[in-house]
Amino acid sequence: MDRKENFSDETVTYQIKLDGNLHEKWAQWLNGTIIKIQETSHTTDIWISVPDQAALRGLLNKLWDLNLTIISMTQHENESD
Repeated sequence: MDRKENFSDETVTYQIKLDGNLHEKWAQWLNGTIIKIQETSHTTDIWISVPDQAALRGLLNKLWDLNLTIISMTQHENESD
């Protein structure tokens, strides 16, 4: 097998760009995974930290439940230092 798997205990950070504005009151409902929310006039960028893909899927399902449109999602490397 030439597949590299990551079994570390570290969380992974994602930046998710949403169409529209996400009110800060929803941060608690999203299990406190939100690191930062940045709003412009038409979009919201949220940075989240999740321990695994199951947690990411749960958060994406919650965004779906809020009827929000995801424009993009980018994985960011965590700082090791």
